[in-house]
Amino acid sequence: MYPQATFPPLNASDDVADLPGPDPCMANPATLTAPTRILTDAQRELLRTLLYFDLFRHPLRADEVRRFLGIPARTAHVERELAALRDQGAVEHADGFFGLADVDAAVEKRRDENARAAARMARARRMSRFIGRFPYVRGVMLSGSLSKGCLAADGDIDYFVVTAPGRLWIARSLLIAFKKVFLLNSRRDFCVNYFVDTEHLAIEDRNLFTATELLTLVPTFGPQVCADFFAANTWAGDLLPNATVPDPAQAADGHGLFKRAVERLLRNGFGDELDEWLMHRTVQHWRARFPEMDRARFDRAMRSRRYVSKHHPRDYQRRVLEAFEQRLALLERELGTSLR
Repeated sequence: MYPQATFPPLNASDDVADLPGPDPCMANPATLTAPTRILTDAQRELLRTLLYFDLFRHPLRADEVRRFLGIPARTAHVERELAALRDQGAVEHADGFFGLADVDAAVEKRRDENARAAARMARARRMSRFIGRFPYVRGVMLSGSLSKGCLAADGDIDYFVVTAPGRLWIARSLLIAFKKVFLLNSRRDFCVNYFVDTEHLAIEDRNLFTATELLTLVPTFGPQVCADFFAANTWAGDLLPNATVPDPAQAADGHGLFKRAVERLLRNGFGDELDEWLMHRTVQHWRARFPEMDRARFDRAMRSRRYVSKHHPRDYQRRVLEAFEQRLALLERELGTSLR
């Protein structure tokens, strides 16, 4: 199940499986009944929410549907409307979960991934504390699929990292160097692909994808910084008004000798120049590695400034949102009504 502390790569991992293509069941009149269906506003929102998570073959319980609904609603109301949609044949229901198609198989998949995530969570928290010991790291949150309580057999553990201002690229470079040298560049337990600094906590991209990723982050290090991050991104609650803000109270904290020593050593102009040089070198490397990306796509997927670093070369945000719009248009044709 999703963590109770209810937003992502967020951020999403670069290693997620390819998005499924249009589900043939969605074009089957036996699955989604005749056109010109009359729906309430709440039912439209319910279908949109189920459709979004159907992209990931991830069925939802009624309370989870409410959590990710785009309008304020009480659980009892959501349950009544879901039952009505089920009775009409517009949604499927299996063992307490709702979805648009093939829910039985999706429930089995989800349970496997829930169990795998639960088994890896303790390690992810330990690794978060370890990341927090690196110089200039001020906050760490689990992101990607693990933050939603799911993990595929080949899934990575993703981390959203907040750094001190003006030292983001030093922090990032140290973490990447550790991964390459000591973990043989494996991302299985150590995928750090999104960084912001404490003076630029507000997420620039504001849409359903980023709101979902943000409100499902799991704070694991730096409780005050994590709290400041959510306070800077209250816009996510406008898109998902029933979702609760993740609770950073249980996040670890502390600074070791190595961290303090390095930060003291680089508290000067050389540290400023080093951070800027590392950013430029990294961006040069990425541009050479991904020449097919135009300026707009590079800025969205590989955003690189002194205060932010994204490394999402598969541009998962764009792919998810485009797939959602395509599936939404198909569902609207099948129902003969708008879901906007």
